[in-house]
Amino acid sequence: MKKIISVVGARPNFMKVAAVQKAFSVYPQINHLICHTGQHYDKKMSDIFFIDLELPKPYSYLGIGSGSHAEQTAGIMIKFEKILEKEKPDLVIVVGDVNSTIACSLVAAKMGIKIAHVEAGLRSFDNTMPEEINRILTDRISDFLFVSEEAGLRNLKNEGADDSKVYFVGNTMIDSLINYLPKTLTSAIFEKLNLHENFILITLHRPANVDSENFIDHLYSSLLKLAGLRKIVFPIHPRTKKNLEFYGKKNKFSDNIIFTEPLGYIDFLALTNKAELIITDSGGIQEESTFLGVQCITVRNNTERPSTVVVGTNQLIGTDWGKVESAAIDVLNGKKKLGRIPELWDGHAANRIAEILVNKCC
Repeated sequence: MKKIISVVGARPNFMKVAAVQKAFSVYPQINHLICHTGQHYDKKMSDIFFIDLELPKPYSYLGIGSGSHAEQTAGIMIKFEKILEKEKPDLVIVVGDVNSTIACSLVAAKMGIKIAHVEAGLRSFDNTMPEEINRILTDRISDFLFVSEEAGLRNLKNEGADDSKVYFVGNTMIDSLINYLPKTLTSAIFEKLNLHENFILITLHRPANVDSENFIDHLYSSLLKLAGLRKIVFPIHPRTKKNLEFYGKKNKFSDNIIFTEPLGYIDFLALTNKAELIITDSGGIQEESTFLGVQCITVRNNTERPSTVVVGTNQLIGTDWGKVESAAIDVLNGKKKLGRIPELWDGHAANRIAEILVNKCC
């Protein structure tokens, strides 16, 4: 029996590890444990995902919670080291680019435990993003680099990664989407929100955006304009909500704007699938909308997921809300971006990962 620990810490991690958990279930020789660092500690941002994705209760919960990047990373490292000392796993799997990803990778590397990075090679080429630092450092110390799109292969090659470590496997987030899309038919979110017409779905959470008073001011103006054209559903991140209130925008919105608390995976996927347009600064939503063929506008100056723009239905517009508004109105008027599904986004990425690890590591 070989022991593997997969790490989850924040909302985007859960869908990826859920697919890996399911893939390992057919290998009786693998004891797969899940460690939840608690980087996202709100129940709406964490616990409900375990329920929706049918994940087993985490073997360990570190309960890290909020804090600066240094506080979170250090706290995770201290607690995760104790887990590794006790369990002595053969491999640690980390996913994505959050603080939990780099913290657990560093601990495993220094203890001589092999590391697999799921979603390796993605680059925004913007070192002001904490996630970019996490991606680069995690890839440098990982033993298995599982790549979700072709750009990742190019990036790793340009950085001198050993070819023997690199595997193009596809996108585990899409595995979960394909698996759970039928379940969205049972979602009551449309009735709950009294939503029976075309709508815009908006998510914004990146500190570089929502911590800016100028960004919040222009977001407010744009929301009011777009709400005159369509209903808007805005599951609001705690950080975004706090800053809207801080900058005096609370209770000043149109009745056509529906604010909700953060939603579970199934309800949010149901909205994603039926939206006429999505406006976001999230990486994962760029991928999900591309697979579903839903129009997406990304309010960022760069993306680490270029296939969603080059191949998919995503438009990388930047943070100028005038340009965002113009692009949104074009979509609502029928000027839609044609797209297709990127290579190997076929629902079998996690199976490929499990097979490689069973044969080459465990």
